[in-house]
Amino acid sequence: MILNILILIAGFVVLIKGADIFVDGASSVASNFKVSKMLIGLTIVAFGTSAPEFAVSVKSLLSGSGDIVLGNVIGSNILNILLILGVSALFHSLNVKNNTVKKELPITILITTLFAVLLSDSLFDRSVSNAFTRGDGIVLILFFLVFIYYLISMTRNKIDDDGEITEMSTPKAFLFTGLGILGIVLGSNMVVDSATVLAKAIGISERLISLTIIALGTSLPELVTSVTATRKGEYDIAIGNVVGSNIFNIGMVIGLPVVMFGGIGTITFSYIDLVVMIASALLLFIFSFKKYKITKTHGIIFLLLFLIYYSYVILG
Repeated sequence: MILNILILIAGFVVLIKGADIFVDGASSVASNFKVSKMLIGLTIVAFGTSAPEFAVSVKSLLSGSGDIVLGNVIGSNILNILLILGVSALFHSLNVKNNTVKKELPITILITTLFAVLLSDSLFDRSVSNAFTRGDGIVLILFFLVFIYYLISMTRNKIDDDGEITEMSTPKAFLFTGLGILGIVLGSNMVVDSATVLAKAIGISERLISLTIIALGTSLPELVTSVTATRKGEYDIAIGNVVGSNIFNIGMVIGLPVVMFGGIGTITFSYIDLVVMIASALLLFIFSFKKYKITKTHGIIFLLLFLIYYSYVILG
């Protein structure tokens, strides 16, 4: 028990420090290569912080727990917006670029809606034998490739001047970015594993553990990275992390493993989960479109919705 408590504390320390040097490294990569920090947030940061979700998906499919894959993606995408941006906005209002409102957020809404539509048959007809097929996974990957093409077109963008730039040489910037990712993944794994052991030791059910510790644990990298980026004034990285992670979660965290290892059978979630997932993406777009920023008031609204939804999940 004491050992797991120490591991839990150490995990948070590694996670927070990893996020700190990761943001500095990623910001410097953007500066050195003359690309926008939003692009870095949508790619290096987003893909790096989604590593835990991808690992959970592959492990779950190989062990025959396909419902965990779907629940992990749906839950993480909801948490990324309602919890992570909600907490980040409490530290400082997040400025949203015009390009993000007109392009990245609509892409997020489209792929989120597409994911929900592909699941709709099995959701409303429990007799469907295969909830999510290999064909569905291929559709998501193809849509994700369109997003990758958009990212490639973004490489022509010049560097922005927002936020504090950490001066680093290119090798040092990549070293910090790589070490930061390692710290984030290692720290989140330490936290999830030790917290799971502690929860079992005090008699918390497996169901509650999966709904709370696993879902929240795999979103810790996004949470710590976005909050750290916000405190450093790197708002593009904070928002790009969430937007990119949500698109990556649907396109690759679920799409690629399903194509590789086969479809998913039965599902255990309800239509409320899909509604909240889509509504979260829509709300982020509406808030951003109005004043091109996510204010502290918006953050409070996100967090209140998060508490309401999670109360339903745990008590429902």
